[in-house]
Amino acid sequence: MSQNTRRAIRSAAILLFAIVTATAIAACGSSTSPSTVSAIAVTGTVPTVGTTSQLTATATLASNSTEDVTSTATWTSSNAGIATVSASGLVTAVASGSVVIQASYSSVSGSEVLNIP
Repeated sequence: MSQNTRRAIRSAAILLFAIVTATAIAACGSSTSPSTVSAIAVTGTVPTVGTTSQLTATATLASNSTEDVTSTATWTSSNAGIATVSASGLVTAVASGSVVIQASYSSVSGSEVLNIP
């Protein structure tokens, strides 16, 4: 076998390995894609004024399985004067009152009304 043939075979093998590896990595990624999320549930405990509470966002997929998307969801508060929420879903109660905390993921939103005592 000539030197050029060996190089061509080696190059083809490296390319095939790269394609197989990339396919495997893509297949092993998160099962949650924008088209599979059917609902977002926001859960957690209500903090009292001056304390914090971690909320959780759970995506329900079209297959009826669930996935925790707390760290990748976008969090918002309807009234930062009553409670703020961090990018990770940590709620800080600022004053007494009612506030809606919303989590959005893959164009789907869910919310929880918190009545801060």
